[in-house]
Amino acid sequence: MESSFPFLEAVIGFMILMYLFETYLDTRQHSALKLPTLPKTLEGVISQEKFEKSRAYSLEKSHFHFVHEFVSILMDSAILFFRVLPWFWKKSGDFVVLAGLNAENEILHTLAFLAGVTIWSQITDLPFSLYSTFVVEARHGFNKQTIWLFFRDMLKGICLMAILGPPIVAAIIVIVQKGGAYLAIYLWGFIFVLSLVMMTIYPILIAPLFNKFTPLPEGPLREKIEKLASSLNFPLKKLFVVDGSTRSSHSNAYMYGFFKNKRIVLYDTLIQQCKNDEEIVAVIAHELGHWKLNHTMYSFIAVQILTLLQFGGYTLVRNSSSLFQSFGFDTQPVIIGLIIFQHTIIPVQHLVSFALNLVSRAFEFQADAFAKALGYAASLRAGLVRLQEENLSAMNTDPWYSAYHYSHPPLVERLAAIDEETKKTD
Repeated sequence: MESSFPFLEAVIGFMILMYLFETYLDTRQHSALKLPTLPKTLEGVISQEKFEKSRAYSLEKSHFHFVHEFVSILMDSAILFFRVLPWFWKKSGDFVVLAGLNAENEILHTLAFLAGVTIWSQITDLPFSLYSTFVVEARHGFNKQTIWLFFRDMLKGICLMAILGPPIVAAIIVIVQKGGAYLAIYLWGFIFVLSLVMMTIYPILIAPLFNKFTPLPEGPLREKIEKLASSLNFPLKKLFVVDGSTRSSHSNAYMYGFFKNKRIVLYDTLIQQCKNDEEIVAVIAHELGHWKLNHTMYSFIAVQILTLLQFGGYTLVRNSSSLFQSFGFDTQPVIIGLIIFQHTIIPVQHLVSFALNLVSRAFEFQADAFAKALGYAASLRAGLVRLQEENLSAMNTDPWYSAYHYSHPPLVERLAAIDEETKKTD
């Protein structure tokens, strides 16, 4: 006999507890953002003008975040408490019948359900996206996109989901229905292959739908990056500049690719904001540090292990009628089982996320140390400061908040680590 444990009430209760805990951390961070002076480490490094702009930007984002999170927890809790999901599952089945199709076909029923959920999430998130982009980001000089470009990107995203989503969903449903004792391994294998395919086609077919990628022109910067890559035996095949400035003045750089086919992408805003080529090369040296120290591989392996464990957990509860009944379902559709399972492991997901952030921050320190060992300490320091200033990132951070949320250490900690390493070397 199965337990009648109140899964739904437990999930909602934990969601509210986590909301209260994270709101407490947000209030701590908000208080840190209101501090009228720079941290001592940054005095004389960050200009007062940039600090004031950063403070205003961070506080406005913080205010917006409080509102967004409050609305989100209200909606999410109400959807679960009032059994909106089982009601919508039935309505999506009715829609399939109205369309002249067979509602007994779980794949068709699931696609109708997910289409409705997608439309709902797009509608409810739209006001926040518009306000964030065209009010908060625009007010502080970051937004560069037009309303037309915003909606064009949104439509492209929806079209991609409509093309890629159905075959992926259908495959998952078939695997769960036919998987048997090795279901978790089959699901993991499918997601593993899918992730490899997506990592291959995304930069080639999908990313160019949203941004323009052009080869970095011949010149001193290209020569320095290629020389650095060659000295580390990094198999650099292509070096691109992406037109990030068409949407935002935030800056970034990243690398991607498998085995002997690596590519580096620089945002045009990064090139514009850095004072000289050495700062840009120092940022690239940091990124190459992640590659040389196998951080990317370790992270990928960790994600694969966690994915396999998640699917293993799912197989243990997917046939639990009391779990489905607790959420208001009298049937046990595959997609609903996955959604419910994700809700029930929220406590574990928060712990895993925290642990991954700890590892990520350690990796960042290691990559900084790697760039410093190559002789880029001064340039990396200057580059990090420049990016912090230009992106108006928070100068004052609460230690609890950053420990819980940040995947990258705060600037103060990174500069202290670089300076400490420099002192040791001296």
